[in-house]
Amino acid sequence: MRYEPLLFRSQELAQKKAKVGRPKMPKGEAKGRIVPVRFTGHDLKAMEQAARASKVTVSEWIRSTIHASLEA
Repeated sequence: MRYEPLLFRSQELAQKKAKVGRPKMPKGEAKGRIVPVRFTGHDLKAMEQAARASKVTVSEWIRSTIHASLEA
């Protein structure tokens, strides 16, 4: 009886599937650390309105407001 080598494993490794999830960001472009902060409902609503008026996300608005405060 003649045995043939099993090729399905090598073919499986050769055809890697695309990774699931968000692609990695370029070096230096990723944000640093996540800092958990709690806000009151009133404060959060005010920040959301200010961010909407500035046409940015709440996170971007918070970062820009902190940067402006630190530079002052």
